[in-house]
Amino acid sequence: MTTAEPGAARSAASLLQILWLASPALPVGGFSYSEGLEAAVDAGLVHDEASAATWLIDQLHLGLSRSDLAVVAQAIPAWRRGDLARIHTLNHWVLHTRETLEFRLQSEQMGRSLLEWSRQLGELGAGVFEQLQAAQLNPPTYPVACACAAARADASERDSLVGYAFGWAENMVQASIKSVPLGQSAGQRMLARLAQQIPAAVDHAMALPDDARQAFAPMLAILSAQHETQYSRLFRS
Repeated sequence: MTTAEPGAARSAASLLQILWLASPALPVGGFSYSEGLEAAVDAGLVHDEASAATWLIDQLHLGLSRSDLAVVAQAIPAWRRGDLARIHTLNHWVLHTRETLEFRLQSEQMGRSLLEWSRQLGELGAGVFEQLQAAQLNPPTYPVACACAAARADASERDSLVGYAFGWAENMVQASIKSVPLGQSAGQRMLARLAQQIPAAVDHAMALPDDARQAFAPMLAILSAQHETQYSRLFRS
C-alpha cells in the first residue's frame, strides 16, 4: 500500500474544500433565489432553453464577473493577509451596490447562513467562524464570507473563483428548470454552456481594479423590483 505525497494530499484537501463551498448542498439557501430570472420568465423575456441560456450567460459576464466574482478575487488575499480594513471596504461595497431590496437581503441572508454553517462545524470549520466573527462585519455579505472560507483552503484564487462561479451556475440552472420550466437534459446543456464561459469570466474578474468593479444591470434591477410584488412566485428573488 502506498501513501499520498504531502503535496498531493494538500491538493486533494483544497479541491474538496472548493467543491464543498460550490455544492448546492451547502446550507446557505442559494437554491431559493432566482436573482431576477423568475421575473424575466413572467415578463416573457425568458421562455425556453435558448433564451434561458442566453440570459444566464449575459448575467455571468455582465453581472457576476464584474461584481461578486471581482469581490471574491480581492477578498481572498485580503483574508489571507489579515487586512480587515480591506475586508470591510469590500463588504460595504457589496451592501451599497445591491440595486434592490431583494438582492441585498439575499446577500445578507446567505452571508449569515455561511457564518452559521461554519459555527456548526466547530473544529471542522478550520477557523472560518472565528475569523468571520473577529472581523465584525455585521452583516457579512455572501461574497466576502465565502471568500473567507475559500481563503482557509490551500487553493489558488483562480480555482476558488471557478468553484464559486460554478456553484452559482448550478443554482441558476435549477431555477431555470423550475421556473421556465425545462427538463433535466435542457438544464445539463445549459450548464455545459455556462461551464465553457466561466474561465473567461473568472479571468476578467481577477483583472478588475477597484475603479472598474461595478454592479450595473438596469433591466435586471427593474425585474428584481417587479418581482418583489409579483403575484405568484417560487423564489425569494
